[in-house]
Amino acid sequence: MLNLERLRILHAIGTYGSVSAAADVLSVTTSAVSQQMTKLERETGQALLARNGRGVRLTDAGRLLSGHAERILSLVELAHADLEAHRGAAVGELRAGAFPTAVRGLFPTALTALRREHPQLRTVVHELEPHDQLARLVRGDIDLAVVLDWYNKPLSLPGGLAKAPLFDDIADVAVPVGHRLDGRERIELDELADEEWIAWPDGGFCHEWLLFTLRGKGIEPRISHHAEEHATVLALVAAGLGVAVMPRLGRDPMPEGVRIVPVRTTMCRHVYAVWREDADRRPAIRAAVDALRRSAERYTR
Repeated sequence: MLNLERLRILHAIGTYGSVSAAADVLSVTTSAVSQQMTKLERETGQALLARNGRGVRLTDAGRLLSGHAERILSLVELAHADLEAHRGAAVGELRAGAFPTAVRGLFPTALTALRREHPQLRTVVHELEPHDQLARLVRGDIDLAVVLDWYNKPLSLPGGLAKAPLFDDIADVAVPVGHRLDGRERIELDELADEEWIAWPDGGFCHEWLLFTLRGKGIEPRISHHAEEHATVLALVAAGLGVAVMPRLGRDPMPEGVRIVPVRTTMCRHVYAVWREDADRRPAIRAAVDALRRSAERYTR
């Protein structure tokens, strides 16, 4: 009989293109992956992997079995969801992904509530960028994703996914204390046309949004620094090295030396939870979404 975990590993190799990538996604060692593939080839009596330069590729038999593995894993997910729904309780393990500020701003409170209200549910959180989350969600590596898009730049979702809004995360502008706009009640983005900017890392979804939005205002931004973490961005602003768009989620505590100025035309990120449709009946999904919504309430007041 074919081993389910070995099928999962084979599918991960086919999906991510290498033994090392599959090992990283599955949180196991490369040697463990290789050992399991050796056992699976012994079980099937066929070669499933072949050398491809310095890496590996699936053989014809490997691709055939990987396709079956994908369907088998989906059926296992459905069975798990049906059993959990039949029991009516959030139990077992829920693997969630979230972008960095959501992990910091939403999950501590949400996880505490889940642990208190659903003691038989174990939730594991992975900090991942939205596109990486969606890829892993589709392939079954995580069960729930917390992703975002911007009011003027939506994030495309693959088919077969369900989603629920959590809240709208309003974004302001952070300027150094003593800046010419310090103390203003509201500003327009085009008032920052000549400023130096501190932006998200190059190539990321939020960085692309910033360029798209500023250029839509006729501004070609002078980006002096790139940083992912809000605390790093705010430290650079406090040092007088530029201005930055600063969403409210996960930005506290605010350092001295920074002033937050609202933008007249409201900018916001839509934050929502996404899961596979075949897991829609799982009480664990519903419990997690509810806990995340309650955690987000502080940002909507």
